[in-house]
Amino acid sequence: QVQLVESGGGLVQPGGSLRLSCAASGRSFTRYTMGWYRRAPRKQRELVATMTSGGSTNYAGPLKDRFTVSRDYAREQVFLQMNNLNAEDTAVYYCYANLPSAGTFWGQGTQVTVSS
Repeated sequence: QVQLVESGGGLVQPGGSLRLSCAASGRSFTRYTMGWYRRAPRKQRELVATMTSGGSTNYAGPLKDRFTVSRDYAREQVFLQMNNLNAEDTAVYYCYANLPSAGTFWGQGTQVTVSS
């Protein structure tokens, strides 16, 4: 059974940092593009950042200066380092894995709240 399990969310003050982790299991994700999406209150889910099997990254433009996506291919994990957080970053963050021939998988999400 495929599972993507996120961790690392929580409450952080404006200007703070968080590191999200996602552990994938159930199959090999080495060839998958993996990364993160988020859904803010009253908004649609949107891309945050992804990384391909070859290490190429894709970021939502405004986030590139503050967020960094990375992977541990051997451990089937993907990470999101988030710096200088602000209230607009408050959202549920979802781990994502996609391979065109195999489909898309999602984690259940982890809440990030930025508030003083």
